[in-house]
Amino acid sequence: MPTTSSIIVDLDGTLLHDAPRFEERDFSMRTQRAVDRLHDAGIPVAVATARPVSTGLGIVRRLRADACIYLNGALIDFDPSHSDMASLTGRRAAETGALLKVGFPSSRACDVCRAILSVMPDLQIGIVMDDVRYTNFDVTQYWTSQTWTYTDFRDVPDGVADKIIAFPRADQTGLLATLIPDDFDVHVSEGRLWMLMAPEANKEQAMRTLYERWGIDPSSAVSFGDDIVDIAMMEQSGTGVAVANANPRVLAISDEVCASNNDDGVAQWIEHNML
Repeated sequence: MPTTSSIIVDLDGTLLHDAPRFEERDFSMRTQRAVDRLHDAGIPVAVATARPVSTGLGIVRRLRADACIYLNGALIDFDPSHSDMASLTGRRAAETGALLKVGFPSSRACDVCRAILSVMPDLQIGIVMDDVRYTNFDVTQYWTSQTWTYTDFRDVPDGVADKIIAFPRADQTGLLATLIPDDFDVHVSEGRLWMLMAPEANKEQAMRTLYERWGIDPSSAVSFGDDIVDIAMMEQSGTGVAVANANPRVLAISDEVCASNNDDGVAQWIEHNML
């Protein structure tokens, strides 16, 4: 493997240990030490996660990440050391060039949700925008700390939506797949959360955008992942490393496999290969 210029790492199922509640997932002191040593060596570390700002920002800050790709690519924070919740969610203007948002009009998102519900009236569906979830279901059954409000998709504020989310039952997935408009891409996280995204909002495109900004060749980068949404990002990196607990499709395309997330696999790989 050529000299590593940077690493980019997924959070849930990859860097973070599992926990009974989503909000309790965290990384270990071993991981913190490994990332701190990368910083000391001048190797930038980026996070690429499906998480929104509300559940990702604290982790990004403690890791001292040099950049963060939130919402699977719908929001890129190029300078986490100077960003905060207000600037990342549009309540305060961010510095020029500090953020890149890739989404679609909330009016379009509402049209899509209403069209899908006209065929599948009992589908759990919602819109994520500026870290608020506008949904037709109680979000706390999945995430206890995220801001949300009920909607019939006729009262969502104007703005740039990050994604549409849905939690289809197993018997609903086939029909839902036929109802996705052509101007959206679908990402499925942890086998249950469907995310309808702008086609340009994905981890691999966000990685290319970030590395262009940094002047880094992706062929010298290492990426870590566990889920299907990580595959394209890993394939475009010089080295794609899957944790041992990864989805079989991720294991099949990976260049290397490290120990599981609960065994600090990313930290172990960094220690053995980069430090």
